[in-house]
Amino acid sequence: MNKCTMLRILFLISLAFGPALPAQPARPPYTKADFENSMKELSNWGRWGTTDELGALNLITPEKRLSAAKLVREGIPISLSHDAEKEIAADNPRPFVHQMLSTSATPGAQSHSDSFTVAHHGLAHTHLDALCHFFYDGKMYNGFAREEVTAKGAGKLSVYAARNGIFTRAVLMDIPRLKGLPYLEPGTPIYPEDLDAWEKMAGLRVQPGDVVLIRTGRWARRAEKGPWSGSFAGLHATSARWLKSRDVAVLGSDAAQDVLPSGVEGVNQPIHLLVLVAMGMPILDNCDLEELSRAAQERKRWDFLITTSPLAVPGATGSALNPIAVF
Repeated sequence: MNKCTMLRILFLISLAFGPALPAQPARPPYTKADFENSMKELSNWGRWGTTDELGALNLITPEKRLSAAKLVREGIPISLSHDAEKEIAADNPRPFVHQMLSTSATPGAQSHSDSFTVAHHGLAHTHLDALCHFFYDGKMYNGFAREEVTAKGAGKLSVYAARNGIFTRAVLMDIPRLKGLPYLEPGTPIYPEDLDAWEKMAGLRVQPGDVVLIRTGRWARRAEKGPWSGSFAGLHATSARWLKSRDVAVLGSDAAQDVLPSGVEGVNQPIHLLVLVAMGMPILDNCDLEELSRAAQERKRWDFLITTSPLAVPGATGSALNPIAVF
């Protein structure tokens, strides 16, 4: 093949596929030492007093709630809770149990009743992680010892502290849409520059006291390819500093926040640790953001009111819940 023919082939390829993208520079590794430095540098311990158990929920002030209420312009609500998963699956080893106690077949019954059993932590059920859920080096948020959590429940930092609920502005950060994809593949990390790029594309900025919702497209992929476990798209540990810089109050996603595997040798779920333990920021795991994504895209609007509250269970490490977005 002569040189002219080769150049012609390369030209035709460039027309078909566009110019080659420049190679991305190698990203320096994020080490366990970097993580431990971040645990100190991003800490909110003592920020709201040494006995504080609300953590970043303190950022949702009365003024913030009043401002968030003004985001309701259409009165259109959207549930962010995934339907209860009642069958064992790769990502659901402990299914939701719905037991009927009284039915139309119960002799003498004048009513119908049932009971729920849910192990809400994990990768299937939409739930809130209380600040006592994770600890590091023997300490939970604000320096409370892990020994505060006993067989009777959590003496400090339980979900009961959030019983008055969450009512604030939320921002959906739709990372697959940013990248022109239906969903992110398992193991895909989301970096701070992705969050910056989404803000620019959406034409907004995350503000103190906001709930940030990260869509990876997990439920869209699950509907297409079925349940899986072991690896999930999510935030890289370096994104924790971005969240702190914006003073986010609550972090949510359609999976478990962290990219899995974490990419940080010797540290599992660094985002959970940095957010819950260092920053005192509650987490909303396994939200279903598919309908919200469609509604936001239709309106070209990525901020809205969010409201939710856990069950008022003293000592609980989390709670199943049904967050509601309202446009």
